[in-house]
Amino acid sequence: MKTNVGGIDKIARIVVGLVLIVLTLMGTIGVWGWIGVVPLATGLFNFCPVYSLMGISTCKTKR
Repeated sequence: MKTNVGGIDKIARIVVGLVLIVLTLMGTIGVWGWIGVVPLATGLFNFCPVYSLMGISTCKTKR
């Protein structure tokens, strides 16, 4: 797995994922809130399979 998530993208994914999971645990939103696991995992692992398929990378490249 090559890193393709970085910077603000990583922070946004982690925050959105945590917010969705917390809202689900509080009962504010339904079971669909567990979809927050996906952005949380992609933010923590710095890898997004969809980005890989589309050839996108938001991390800084070393030159």
